[in-house]
Amino acid sequence: MKFSSKTLENAVEALAALPSVGRKTALRLALHLIKDDTSKTTKIASALVDLETKINYCQICYNISDESTCEICKEPHRNKSLICVVESVRDVMAIEETTQFNGQYHVLGGVISPMDGIGPGDLNIDALKLRVEQTKPSELIMAISPTIEGDTTIYYLSKMLEPYNIVISTIARGVSFGGELEYADELTLGRSIVSRVPYNSDY
Repeated sequence: MKFSSKTLENAVEALAALPSVGRKTALRLALHLIKDDTSKTTKIASALVDLETKINYCQICYNISDESTCEICKEPHRNKSLICVVESVRDVMAIEETTQFNGQYHVLGGVISPMDGIGPGDLNIDALKLRVEQTKPSELIMAISPTIEGDTTIYYLSKMLEPYNIVISTIARGVSFGGELEYADELTLGRSIVSRVPYNSDY
């Protein structure tokens, strides 16, 4: 693909670096922005700069936040004795869409996957242990994708937290094995949270 403008080429290369955006799509987006006579390009550029400079991670749950504590952790009506453990920020958003959960969250930042070189030390697991020690929640819901890596992570966490005499449950298997939590429909995911079951680490 030849370009008559180095500026256009740089824009296409930058857009094409995004997930699921090919060079043709990137070119179409760049040309659209060139033709647009509003302030759309400036707004997009400003919003992207803000992503780099203003985004923080909540010091409590590791959700994305504009401040040191996210809006969910600040909400006074939330059940602080109930913590939903998830892989990613996208999973928090998916569960919030169901309106079936009124507790708090803890974002691990992934799952244990030795094949990918991801161990417990690479995730927010020590922070979860410290949080359990300090806040003494009554239940942890393991809302982690039902994959081999997800089940391995749940098993590891359940063994680590055994001394704390805390109820550990998992979402019901309305979410198919091997599926990603964020892609489950709202009704299925909501029912899985409501119909959670105790986790038995002796399986």
